[in-house]
Amino acid sequence: MAYKAMHRFARIGPRKVRPLADLIRGLSADEALRVLRFQPHRGARMLEKVLKSALANAEDLRAANIKRLRVVDCRIDEGPFYKRMKPHSRGMASILKRRTSHITIDLE
Repeated sequence: MAYKAMHRFARIGPRKVRPLADLIRGLSADEALRVLRFQPHRGARMLEKVLKSALANAEDLRAANIKRLRVVDCRIDEGPFYKRMKPHSRGMASILKRRTSHITIDLE
């Protein structure tokens, strides 16, 4: 049975989190937590929280062997943009796209 957790509208760009997701995909849940704990990136903290949430979901649904759970799927999808204006010279402005992510982790 698959256990799932999501963090939607995370205030970080998906290109910053995807390399971290590649690190933990296919690992056991305990080993993935250990790997993320020693990464210095802000996205690693977000992935760690989502992974802990997926483990808590598995425990809540009374998974048989929590120690044997593996990270089957770790997906980082693009969320919507927050559009902001940055002033430029001569009364012009440019649009800044603040990117968001949807982080999904599946355990099995």
